[in-house]
Amino acid sequence: MRTFAEFQIMGRVGKIKTVGSTLRVSIAAEYGRKDDRGDFQANAYWNEVTIFNENVIKWVKDNTLPGDLVHARGTLRQTSWENSSGGTEYGMTLAADDFDNASQDERRRVAKQQEGS
Repeated sequence: MRTFAEFQIMGRVGKIKTVGSTLRVSIAAEYGRKDDRGDFQANAYWNEVTIFNENVIKWVKDNTLPGDLVHARGTLRQTSWENSSGGTEYGMTLAADDFDNASQDERRRVAKQQEGS
């Protein structure tokens, strides 16, 4: 039996940054709710995904802008390291294997409409 730990995030891109040979993309997932008066309150949670695959890195750099609506999917990896005082720190790496950009389709549609006018 194959076992795995997987994540998927659909949200808006914040920052895109190169870190070593990887690309890190922050994505805001919206968990809105209604308050006591029935008004909708936005509540964004930021997640940073790491992309290791060179082809996916190039595609994201060429086709993704801050604010774009994206879908990232991949594996979870728990990490640990020694901090400056000798203690062990723990973290989680969201390693994105798949990365799709819904906003790119919208930009193409608008560009096509503008060409036709």
